[in-house]
Amino acid sequence: MYQRIRDMREDHDLLQKDLAHYLQCSQVCYSYYEMGKRDIPTDVLIRLAQYYCTSTDYLLGLTDVKQPYPPAQK
Repeated sequence: MYQRIRDMREDHDLLQKDLAHYLQCSQVCYSYYEMGKRDIPTDVLIRLAQYYCTSTDYLLGLTDVKQPYPPAQK
């Protein structure tokens, strides 16, 4: 999972500080997410999936399909 969020950031030509700003955390905090030194809270994982237009399952490494799931029917 940690390598995958790093790869996604690099694929989008972003710096850690860019994602840290989006997530409203410090660059150090975000770097700890990428290195696996800090667990990623569920709300942060969801925000990353929304930002990258992918699923949390993709970020977690449970699937290799980048396309997000269709929205839930209400």
